[in-house]
Amino acid sequence: MCDETASETHDKALAARGLTRREFAALGAAAALSACASNGNDRPGEQELVEETVRITTADGIADAFFVHPAKGRWPGVIMWPDIAGLREAKRIMARRLASAGHAVLVVNQYYRSQPAPVMESFSEFMDPEGRKRAMALYATVTPDMVTRDAKAFVAFLDAKEAVDTKRGIGSNGYCMGGSFTVRTAAAMPDRVKAAASFHGGGLVGDKADSPIKLLAATKASYLIAISRDDDAKAPGEKDALRKAANAAGRPTEIVVYPADHGWCVPDSPVYDPTQADLAFEQMLGLFMGL
Repeated sequence: MCDETASETHDKALAARGLTRREFAALGAAAALSACASNGNDRPGEQELVEETVRITTADGIADAFFVHPAKGRWPGVIMWPDIAGLREAKRIMARRLASAGHAVLVVNQYYRSQPAPVMESFSEFMDPEGRKRAMALYATVTPDMVTRDAKAFVAFLDAKEAVDTKRGIGSNGYCMGGSFTVRTAAAMPDRVKAAASFHGGGLVGDKADSPIKLLAATKASYLIAISRDDDAKAPGEKDALRKAANAAGRPTEIVVYPADHGWCVPDSPVYDPTQADLAFEQMLGLFMGL
């Protein structure tokens, strides 16, 4: 939901916190992430982590990405698709938390064809009119076919890493624009991708033959589709359409409308809700236990 409705929701959330857009932007990425840190989302727990920026050869070039995993052992791989603001520190923090729970997490730069990450340091940049214009232009450059090609390369990268347990399936999670990419990832590599989680995902329902809702039958994954309350209010029939399609495809799918607004899982979003984000994270861990 990268539209004016989202902009209005963000403004209301900032007003409730006594902030203007300018003040929120002035906080900077580090301050905007403080809420995440204060709620423990960046604590590594008992797992010592290893992380690196990696370069992955795809059909279209070289993609940069962030790879993090426990220092010892082999773990199920996960491909994380960022929201419209792309790979940045907020996504690294989210990846570290997932890695500390026992996963080898690859956070990709979906815009690598245009420029290396970060395209934005914080989501606050997206709220600036010029930043929004720039992000929407980048968003338009990522096509379904590109995502499918990239997903194959990202799975191959994970399967070649010593830290990844190839005897287990691969998971995928995505936020906003990345939500629909999780289904495309599962359809691109159905024998490897066994679980996909979409959080306030956009573009899941459509009439085109390659719409994610029509790809479910081509996958072998289980799904978590977590929808924000404002997205649901805008398109209340989509959850029912997704449920019907998942049942017809025989794919185990949990569809939940969260009492939070679009972007609630992302720590540098103005609508970040730590309580509901924690619940979504735990629900995702439950899904990934089946990998």
